[in-house]
Amino acid sequence: MITLIARLPVVEGRMDEALAAFKVLMPEVAKEEGTVLYSLNTDKADPNTLVIVEQYRDEESLKFHSSTPYLKEFFAKSASFTRGRPEVVIMEEISRT
Repeated sequence: MITLIARLPVVEGRMDEALAAFKVLMPEVAKEEGTVLYSLNTDKADPNTLVIVEQYRDEESLKFHSSTPYLKEFFAKSASFTRGRPEVVIMEEISRT
């Protein structure tokens, strides 16, 4: 299992725009066979930061997700509502309870 955590800083006052873009993206991601989890959250310490927790069955599923036209379209739109590049951590699961 591959887990990805992305912290996306949003320009103050542009959160509605960011959430609207995710509202379009997330139903498409839900159709991906190898996507196990795609969860959108806010950082309680910084309400202008979105945290996306993603889990993929394997490396190939993550590669597929990363290459989709709807994700590329999302990133093109996100330039208008983000503050800089997202901070991304990619992990490989060792154990689960």
